[in-house]
Amino acid sequence: VDFDPVRAKAEGREPEGIDAEPAALFPDGFEESELGLVPKGWGHVSLREAVNIFDSQRVPLSGQEREKRKGTFPYYGAAALMDRIDDYLFDGIYCLLGEDGSVVKTDGSPVTQYVWGKIWVNNHAHVLQGANGVSTEHLLLAIKEVNVIPYVTGAVQLKLSQSNMWRIPFLMPTKVIAECFDGLISPLFSKLRHNSEQIQNLIILRDILLPRLISGNLRLDQVGCMV
Repeated sequence: VDFDPVRAKAEGREPEGIDAEPAALFPDGFEESELGLVPKGWGHVSLREAVNIFDSQRVPLSGQEREKRKGTFPYYGAAALMDRIDDYLFDGIYCLLGEDGSVVKTDGSPVTQYVWGKIWVNNHAHVLQGANGVSTEHLLLAIKEVNVIPYVTGAVQLKLSQSNMWRIPFLMPTKVIAECFDGLISPLFSKLRHNSEQIQNLIILRDILLPRLISGNLRLDQVGCMV
């Protein structure tokens, strides 16, 4: 974590590359914690104190069941979108954290997914939202930096159980810093969601128009009227 603004203030210097207003939010020194030196006033807590968890609402569906329930709602597994079905369990913005199977990357960081809207999640991914002043986007970015190997069990089938997940430490900033950070990243994630939805719409449009163009049932000069 980059604590340059704190380090600069502790040394009596003006923080570089940051405006005066956000710079004023940082403390002027560090204190010891289990995570090492952290800015004064920041807390070292369990991940449990930074999230709301919705695992009890998950429902797994077999491939055969999903085949009978084809629809438009995304169905997520531990690491990816697996299918689209006819109903949803969740409606909002969530951070999915792989629970078993695909749970850790080669660099030790966890397998995460940033998802939103009306979705269905099976029992291979923890379903999380930020809490206690931590936004879901803040939570996602923080979790991505964690080495989860010490918390993963299993030799063949890797698993990040809920009890082990709660052992993951979380660096909790002051409320003011958290709000300032969220104000910076929120527009970026909003744009990400918008762009992703636009891409999906274009894919659907391509799949509708391309076969008709290839077959000759639709001419290029007619496409503009349909878009």
